[in-house]
Amino acid sequence: MKIKEVIAALELVAPLPLQEDYDNAGLQVGLTEAEVSGALLCLDVTEAVVAEAAELGCNLIVAHHPLIFHRLSQVTNADYVQRCVMQAIRQGITIVAMHTNLDNARGGVNFKMAERMGLHGAHFLAPKVVGSIEGGSGLIGQLAAPLSATEFIKTVKEQFGVACVMTNELLQRPIQSVALCGGAGSFLLSDAIAAGADAFITGEMHYHEYFGHEQEIQICVIGHYESEQFTQQLLQEILKRECPEVKTYITTVRTNPIHYYQS
Repeated sequence: MKIKEVIAALELVAPLPLQEDYDNAGLQVGLTEAEVSGALLCLDVTEAVVAEAAELGCNLIVAHHPLIFHRLSQVTNADYVQRCVMQAIRQGITIVAMHTNLDNARGGVNFKMAERMGLHGAHFLAPKVVGSIEGGSGLIGQLAAPLSATEFIKTVKEQFGVACVMTNELLQRPIQSVALCGGAGSFLLSDAIAAGADAFITGEMHYHEYFGHEQEIQICVIGHYESEQFTQQLLQEILKRECPEVKTYITTVRTNPIHYYQS
């Protein structure tokens, strides 16, 4: 199977028109006519990830976050992005990113988060149609049974494997309707409130965005990487279903640039 056929299969599930205007999803580096020797799946492309792909004999890296997000005016060894580009070209490795197109696709990143939380009836929080393609930002669904704020936050910690959750004041009513958005999803907080969500889970929010929502909604911020970490498994599920002959590997490199220290 050729690399271009794998990319086409991925884009059938997460069409590029669904990506946000600011994004740069799709083909990042390399040629697509070669046969796939293996695909390494990751959240971020780093030099260690490119080296791992080479060691595994993979000539394709499928990432969630684009390696090339801003236009490159040169390709030198000045920063990790440029070094990754040079390293990938030297090794004959093609890099493709499935970013906000996979965030906004049915069955995409947010649906994987909803699956972790056991939400029923999950549907787009902010639906949109691009051409004839249905998609949307964020999701809202229902827990099987209502939970107290303390029980809910404990569940979030367990399901996403995080040591802590940043929240606002604990809600004094049961939580059952849950909205969520992977990554930087604070732009959907007002949509979650308007939809009647009891809680909103996302990866990151600004300080002042926590104000003014006491007893209105339970905000749960778990970290950008942590909210999207299962995207690698999602990509593997898609490729095993759409391209079963392609060998896939999930990176062993933890690419989260944020480290948490506890005394």
